[in-house]
Amino acid sequence: MPLLALAALLLAFGVGSVPAHASTGEVHVFGTELEPVTTYENPGGCYKLPLSAHVLVNRTDSTVQVHGDPFCLTPGLTVAPGYGSHVAAGSGSFSVA
Repeated sequence: MPLLALAALLLAFGVGSVPAHASTGEVHVFGTELEPVTTYENPGGCYKLPLSAHVLVNRTDSTVQVHGDPFCLTPGLTVAPGYGSHVAAGSGSFSVA
């Protein structure tokens, strides 16, 4: 099977994608003192972080993965429910596990 056809087949069936499970609660992302905190209610799937993201707080009932790319494809830092983490500006994205 040609590589391109195999890749299309895997994508069609969702292999390697982030599950669309929605968690209960909120994820808060703080950037700077000059802008409001960004809040994601009952997040599920992949979200691109604001460019100025500095701190992510997980107030959901699920773990959150912080990824180094905007598409949630790279391995990430796990943030447990009730915890937070510093994130590098331009970190990329987060997903709900």
